[in-house]
Amino acid sequence: AIGLIAPDQEKVKLTAPVKLEGPVEVWLGTCEKGMLVSLRAILVKCHNMNMQPKVRKEKWVKEFAGQLLITSGQIKWTTDCTVALQRMEKQQKNALRIVRRGQSKHIGNLCNMIRKPLSKLERGKIVALITIEVHARDVQDKMISMKTESSTHFNWLSQLRFELVDDPVEIAAGLQLPQKCVVKQTNTTGPYGYEYQGNNGRLVVTPMTDRCYMTLTTAMYLKRGGAPAGPAGTGKTESVKDLGKGMAMYVIVFNCSDGLDYKSLGRMFSGLAQCGCWGCFDEFNRID
Repeated sequence: AIGLIAPDQEKVKLTAPVKLEGPVEVWLGTCEKGMLVSLRAILVKCHNMNMQPKVRKEKWVKEFAGQLLITSGQIKWTTDCTVALQRMEKQQKNALRIVRRGQSKHIGNLCNMIRKPLSKLERGKIVALITIEVHARDVQDKMISMKTESSTHFNWLSQLRFELVDDPVEIAAGLQLPQKCVVKQTNTTGPYGYEYQGNNGRLVVTPMTDRCYMTLTTAMYLKRGGAPAGPAGTGKTESVKDLGKGMAMYVIVFNCSDGLDYKSLGRMFSGLAQCGCWGCFDEFNRID
């Protein structure tokens, strides 16, 4: 295997080919490791290209997968806002407004791109990217209106923040792994999953969604679970799935019924623990 293909035909090339030989359990595990290593390396390349002001955004969008575009955009936004807030602590009062203007210009460029003739795949990438970048701009507007002037203010710490950090692990003498991405919110830090999910759409994030994310990330940090509650059709399951997309975690949704017993649940939990993905139990109240 030399790459991954999403349902919408988006392709991601593996950094090293994987042999599909022997028992399926073995080569599938090798394939998964190849995916994690490849996405980690490509994300760093994507971010480095995004940080170069001379590179045209059209080239950046066409070169990388939609999932990595969104994540590298979030890493850049986190860095820009953190630096701006640190400058505001040193009395540079308009630092966040300057970053906000840059964000609006970036969204304007993406909107100009979407007006041009594009393939279905490229259009899907840009639509998802605009959805997340508009929310990022709204967060900046909120911080400006509420006079947030510190990088330790709760208005900033309560946001989902993506950062690239150095990994101390050496894969060979003097050869280190590429920087790894971590996801921060309030006082919690969680891993970015590097699960390739293709170019599927993203949820429009509202203040209620932000509060839901904050509760779920804190619960996971404390090794607990979350239980979003509310009327039918309000987006509880979709919010959990979208948080999984953002953190590159595979989310398996189980539709519960009154026929579900403790043995079935035990097998589900066993599988979730073994593969390390998230489980979302829909209609949990049906279980007797």
